Amino acid sequence: MSKFRILLALFVITLVSCQTKSNDKFTDTYGAGSIPMAVDASFEPIIKEEIAVFQAEFPNASIKPVFTDEVSAIDLLMKDSVRVAVVTRPLSEKEINYLKEKRFSPRSYRLATDGIALIVNNSNPDTLMSVVDLRRILKGEVKNWKDIYPTSKLGGFKVVFDNTNSSTVRYAIDSICLGKPISNELNAQHTNAEVIKYVSKTPNAIGVVAVNWLDNAKDTTNMTFNSSIRVMSVSAEEVPTPEDSYKPFQYYLYYGNYPLARTIYVILNDPRGSLPSSITNFMTSDRGQRIILKTGLVPATQPIRIVSIKGE
Repeated sequence: MSKFRILLALFVITLVSCQTKSNDKFTDTYGAGSIPMAVDASFEPIIKEEIAVFQAEFPNASIKPVFTDEVSAIDLLMKDSVRVAVVTRPLSEKEINYLKEKRFSPRSYRLATDGIALIVNNSNPDTLMSVVDLRRILKGEVKNWKDIYPTSKLGGFKVVFDNTNSSTVRYAIDSICLGKPISNELNAQHTNAEVIKYVSKTPNAIGVVAVNWLDNAKDTTNMTFNSSIRVMSVSAEEVPTPEDSYKPFQYYLYYGNYPLARTIYVILNDPRGSLPSSITNFMTSDRGQRIILKTGLVPATQPIRIVSIKGE
């Protein structure tokens, strides 16, 4: 009987162990396996490149990005559907406490400094904008181009964003409009690429996009933008002039001259220290930060040499 009990105990232990393993939805290791990663779609070009280089270094690893709006990206993280997310804000105290109650220890890492770019049609001669006037436009206080540019013949503003739940819209509300709501007359085009396409075909449009979408692939100096549209120069002064207005070039993002800048974060919730930790460590490492540098943004941890260029 004693021998039987010993065998039965071993059987139960083995069965429980097998069930635990089969119920573990995450089976990846530090350098192998497959995981999803939630990414604010504003940063799709950068993150695609980061993943491509990472997977070349770890051929047994597969990172499957979920490009979505920022609200959904954080929601996926909170539900433990993903263990790493790329967004433009750290978790709130309430969100951190919620995860800690579930025995998680989320961490936030600065990845880069990004710029919010204002783009207009190539036929539009007015390419200077103050933050004050931009705020008036977004709040619906001014409706027509001539309200800001008296000689303009473009008629009413057609302001377009990517997505109503995007980090760009949140930035517009929190940082540009100082917490006040934006006008419900503004338009969402779903993606940054669609915003660029719309502006390129609409003379009176003004688009609000993440600057990494404006990369000119033919220019390795990061001193020019997508030629299908024009990028506005923005001033922190009430009345913009060419001398105090700046485009979102890397140099002006780095030194803080460009007023519409924000931080990109990687949020990690990986108690096992496996593949999510590996891709996070890569993106914040010297090699990952050099990819950020090449895209025209400002890496968070990489010492850099930046060449100055004054925009148009």
